[in-house]
Amino acid sequence: MSNNQLLEDILAQPKSVEDLDIPQNILIDIILRLLYTEGNVDFRRISQVMRVPHALEQLLDWLRKEHLVEVSQLSASHGPLNYIYKLSGPGEDRARESMERCQYVGPVPVPVHRYHDAIELQSTGPRLVKPAQIKKALSDLVLPDDFHRKIGPAVNSAASLFLYGPPGNGKTTISMYISQLISGTDPIWLPYALTAGGQIIQIYDRLFHQEIEAEQKGTLDGRWGLFKRPSVVVGGELKIESLDLRFDPLAKFYEAPLQLKANGGVFIIDDFGRQQASPIDLLNRWIMPLENGVDFLRLRTGQTIIIPFRALIIFCTNLDPYNLADEAFFRRIQMKVGIFNPDESRYKTIFQKVCQQMSIYFDEVCYDHLIVKWYRNDNRQFQAVHPRDLLIIIRALCNYDDREIHLTEELIDEACEIYFVKHTTP
Repeated sequence: MSNNQLLEDILAQPKSVEDLDIPQNILIDIILRLLYTEGNVDFRRISQVMRVPHALEQLLDWLRKEHLVEVSQLSASHGPLNYIYKLSGPGEDRARESMERCQYVGPVPVPVHRYHDAIELQSTGPRLVKPAQIKKALSDLVLPDDFHRKIGPAVNSAASLFLYGPPGNGKTTISMYISQLISGTDPIWLPYALTAGGQIIQIYDRLFHQEIEAEQKGTLDGRWGLFKRPSVVVGGELKIESLDLRFDPLAKFYEAPLQLKANGGVFIIDDFGRQQASPIDLLNRWIMPLENGVDFLRLRTGQTIIIPFRALIIFCTNLDPYNLADEAFFRRIQMKVGIFNPDESRYKTIFQKVCQQMSIYFDEVCYDHLIVKWYRNDNRQFQAVHPRDLLIIIRALCNYDDREIHLTEELIDEACEIYFVKHTTP
């Protein structure tokens, strides 16, 4: 059976409570909490929130027989779809008890083993990103001619990637362009929430998950959504706790860690080495997932769950890599790409390209003045970001003076005095 057929089986629309493959109490509690928080709720609303319409009638029937909910009907001609449900006295008592245990109200969670299988089916095998696609994705940047050959294999193999080199030369931008490229390839089916050990883990995060309208959505399991491949970007704010399950003591359910939200897509750790956690602690956290392709997460009960680790992880750093980790770690990251300062020729090409993008006439005399006075005389290193930043300042100065935007030696000197940090003595 092909991967597509296996995935279709996982995503098949459940026809009964048994097909959902999770404890019935989880379903009942979500219904009771929904009625408790919203009051009188019709069938359509319950279905909209929980996304399992074909299993709801069976559950709501049981709740009525147990005298936990009461029902009224607006129009006999429309049947159960037009019922309005509310809690009975005993139902309200049980709903309050449920709220004390957990306050999750949303799509019915998917069992973790089904999630594991679905991610594996959608992430195994190489991607088929072509050199032309990599070149196009990086076309806004002025890079060495063969640079795409260093990036493309990592994207296709979904291996980890380590970008290093001095600041201001495009590591973050390259990472974001790679992320956009992967997000624009084949979409991925992801659940909104998981359940393991009777606990609920919310995966969906509107910051990282962009849902796509699927033609066949109405015939599939509504607990899954079709998304662009997620892209999770973190920088110096990353803490080691962000990589573990986070239990909300008020809502009483778990939020997925960042790498779980990134599964099937890209996880970018920018400015690596500047985090609040030590680089060694962060790197040690990644050794096993990088080695085995799985991650181990622990619930408060002590139970450990195994989650597939199928994100392209990109480390970006301005620091010397071997001051961050040892050889053993770097063996696990096959793709390591240095991004260094441009030479004078490439710097000029970058400057001319930015001028064109900003509709500023490139003046050769003014440019030569910049190079001689502010680079050669000061022995300053070229950085790929300098042209953009200097031209932005020049544009701001011209706008401030309400005059046409153009290059002059005076404007270049003024912009450089603002932009470059001078060494000071105490």
